[in-house]
Amino acid sequence: MNAATLSALAEPNRVNIVELLRDGGALTLGEIAERLGLRLPQTSKHLRVLNDTGLVDVQAVANRRIFKLRKERFAELDRWVQTFLDAKEEQFDRFDALLRKVQEQEQENESK
Repeated sequence: MNAATLSALAEPNRVNIVELLRDGGALTLGEIAERLGLRLPQTSKHLRVLNDTGLVDVQAVANRRIFKLRKERFAELDRWVQTFLDAKEEQFDRFDALLRKVQEQEQENESK
């Protein structure tokens, strides 16, 4: 995972494009612009950023450009995010163990 990928996804219109492609499969530039209510040049710019970071693939078919997500890049992103979730889970497990230990000590003190 690199900063360029995260930067590309930090822009709301690009996230909307990613979600549209996730839900709608492969779409043309015009279809994306129309569905999101964006101008063609603006949409093209956002798609160029997503393509440059490897998040989307573009295929030229006659005079149309068809865009689709590169699923392997999102699997990479998922693995990266999972490392943070795993670290938090470990912290919660340690906190839970500490809390149980304190509760056991309190119960011992109450029974004395």
